[in-house]
Amino acid sequence: MSEFAPDAGFRKNRKLKDALLRHKAFSKDGFSERLFGLLFSGLVYPQIWEDPDLDMQAMELKPNHRIVTIGSGGCNMLAYLSKAPASIDVVDLNPHHIALNRLKLAAFKHLPGHADLVRFLAMPNEKSNSRAYDQHLAARLDEATRSYWNGRKFGRRRVTVFDRNIYETGLLGRFIGAAHLLARLHGVKLREMTKTRSIREQRQFFDEQIAPLFEKPVVRWITGRKSSLFGLGIPPQQYDELASLAADHSIAPVLKHRLEKLACHFPMSDNYFAWQAFGHRYGTEEEGPLPTYLKSEHYQVIRANVDRVNVHHASFTELLAREPAASRDRYILLDAQDWMTDEQLNDVWREITRTAREGARVIFRTAAEKSIIEGRLAPMIRDQWDYFEEKSRELTALDRSAIYGGFHIYGKKA
Repeated sequence: MSEFAPDAGFRKNRKLKDALLRHKAFSKDGFSERLFGLLFSGLVYPQIWEDPDLDMQAMELKPNHRIVTIGSGGCNMLAYLSKAPASIDVVDLNPHHIALNRLKLAAFKHLPGHADLVRFLAMPNEKSNSRAYDQHLAARLDEATRSYWNGRKFGRRRVTVFDRNIYETGLLGRFIGAAHLLARLHGVKLREMTKTRSIREQRQFFDEQIAPLFEKPVVRWITGRKSSLFGLGIPPQQYDELASLAADHSIAPVLKHRLEKLACHFPMSDNYFAWQAFGHRYGTEEEGPLPTYLKSEHYQVIRANVDRVNVHHASFTELLAREPAASRDRYILLDAQDWMTDEQLNDVWREITRTAREGARVIFRTAAEKSIIEGRLAPMIRDQWDYFEEKSRELTALDRSAIYGGFHIYGKKA
């Protein structure tokens, strides 16, 4: 495990600055990049916002597979462990995500049982969680991770967030909270969506309560600014991709369409992403599902395999450059390529191609519908990969998280 500086802000986080900054500081675009960087240098995703069940369908994981993935909130990395792969290397540029990933791994390994794990990672307002951390986890964490969770923010130890509701925190959690507040100011209680009992009722609530919000002048004004979506972890480059989908380059219709999919295309009883968006929590056992990694049927196999994971404070390219040729089988890039310049895109794919075994697969998501790599990769790299276009379209439609325009699968040619 590579070490990380648990309290390094954007100014000191060279890895994040190298990935994000493209323009001069005093330009309009440069200001947007630096504002996003400041926001992104804190905890962003308490829960990852990509559907791991789709990932595992696309990857067809086998026990001999060696995986490289971006960490984010850590949920998907743990879900992959349910297939008992040979190894998982987790990379992230955000030290807060590194600390969260390592804590989740420790919780699986050292909390006494499945009920304790669910209480710690999924249930709000459980005042015993910080005591469970002190009793079972703190002494077993590496020094940097322990220092992070024992560190104080606003006078309280960071770990006490698990006594309250971690999913109301982080950049994403605060964004969802702000959306709820904005809706309430217009007379709409988004939490009422969690009381629906059928897709028909979900559709009715969306059409009558949520859809009209997107026509409100203040909503259109807010969503017309790039900074409005920083709370979703969407950088300026990704905002431009989304805006390009609308004829008037307004983001509001695009957001409405994505939210409609989240609200109406999957039953609430089968979509924990919708529970987080509308309820700011997971459903109880009677109401809705837990994330894949917290389901009881996967507990024992994940717990048995947590030592197969290594978490690195590094970029995808940086990690792979240290690894031997033909040494990895599956690569998960999330939506990171939407941030990248052509040079960065080619750098990461050059290392993926070099380290990929025969039959390797790469999966990623994009804000817009089309694959981000087409027309941008050097032919000598692109020609070594097949695009599974039909399967990609099929799985895009099934993505419960609903916020991405495209899900894409590539396979290494023999």
